[in-house]
Amino acid sequence: MAPIAGDWQEALKDEFRQPYYGKLYKTVMNEYRTRRVFPPPEDMFNAFHFTPLHEVKVVILGQDPYHNVGQANGLCFSVKENVEIPPSLVNIFQELHDDCGCYIPNNGCLEKWAKQGVLLLNTVLTVRAHQANSHRGIGWEQFTDAVIKILNDQDRPIVYLLWGRPAQMKKSMLYNPGQLVLTAAHPSPLSASRGFFGCRHFSRTNQFLSENGLSPVDWQIENIQRYEGF
Repeated sequence: MAPIAGDWQEALKDEFRQPYYGKLYKTVMNEYRTRRVFPPPEDMFNAFHFTPLHEVKVVILGQDPYHNVGQANGLCFSVKENVEIPPSLVNIFQELHDDCGCYIPNNGCLEKWAKQGVLLLNTVLTVRAHQANSHRGIGWEQFTDAVIKILNDQDRPIVYLLWGRPAQMKKSMLYNPGQLVLTAAHPSPLSASRGFFGCRHFSRTNQFLSENGLSPVDWQIENIQRYEGF
């Protein structure tokens, strides 16, 4: 379990001292010892490692990590470069194409977004293999709620993209008048046609950032070169 470092560590130091966090830590470590759990422990806090607090300008809130082998990389909706793009991310790329003209890439690794200040945060940071939501209720929600409160308290522009009902339930925590909250249906194939497609969240995010003197996000995920036969 790679520790959170940098300005996130300072901002969250009080949480690490809370009794619930000690219990959460023991539970998660036991799960890694006795079960197959994703993402790998060294990737669990990648959202914080890739996007320091002072760099956050956009937050995309997911539910919990992908639960199939090799998918989860610690960033919500993202997968490793050599992994098939999951259906929800396929729909995200389709909306990006329709909204901003981005071509649809051949991989689903979203590290480029994270390195530009897009915090790709799941509300629950671990999951048992092949058991969606299996780590719900063990303490992660309290921890990630603390993260959301820290972001709400920042005296600077931040955009929140809340897709689907679980993410939208966090809206009541976001009341900073200098920040923007956008909501839409979840990009899952079950709901994308009910308000995710056509939401134009990516261009609206960049418009808000530009209006507030911040550089827009380059949303284009580039194709990676694949080598056959080696």
